[in-house]
Amino acid sequence: MNKTRRDLLLGAAAVAGTFGIVAQAAQAASAQQIERDARQALQSLYAAQPEARRLVSKAKAVLIFPKIIKAGLLIGGQTGDGVLLAGNKPEGYYNITAASFGLQAGAQRFSFALFFMNDEALRYLRESDGWAIGSGPSVVVVDQGVAKSMTSTTLARDVYAFPFGQQGLMAGLGLEGSKITHITPGK
Repeated sequence: MNKTRRDLLLGAAAVAGTFGIVAQAAQAASAQQIERDARQALQSLYAAQPEARRLVSKAKAVLIFPKIIKAGLLIGGQTGDGVLLAGNKPEGYYNITAASFGLQAGAQRFSFALFFMNDEALRYLRESDGWAIGSGPSVVVVDQGVAKSMTSTTLARDVYAFPFGQQGLMAGLGLEGSKITHITPGK
C-alpha cells in the first residue's frame, strides 16, 4: 500500500474515531442527572472563580453545561447537555454542538456556564429555534483576568461565558459557531 493511501485510511479512521467519541458523549442523560451534574459544576466554578458567584446574583438565568466533550483530528466536534437555571430552578434543557475544521488533534472535556444578564438575551434563547453563538445576543468569554476586573458598572454585555474544568489535551475552547438547541431529556 502506498504512503498516500495509507495516510488517507489512517486519517479516515481517526475522523471516525473522533466522531465516535463525540457521539458516545451525546448519549441522552436524564433531566435529573443533567441538573445534578450542572449544580455540582456550578459549585466548582464558584470555588475556582469567586467572581462568578457575584455575577449570578445579577444574572436573570444561568445556562450550565457540566460536561462538553470536544474531539478532533483535522475535523472535530463537540457536544454536551445542560440546564437553564432561573431563580435557581430548572427552566429548560439544552444541547450545545459545534463542528470545526483545521489544524487540531486531541480530545478534551470541559464545562461552560453562560450568565444571561438581561431579559432580551434570555428571550432570544427561549424563543429561537437554536441559537448559533456569534449571532444574536453579545457574548463575552470570561477568563480569570477579565473576571477580576468585572464590577457592577462594567457588566454591559448580554451574556458572560465561563469555560472551566478543562481535562484532556486539545487547544481552544471557543464558543463561536456553537449551536444551542432546546431538548427534552429522558426521565
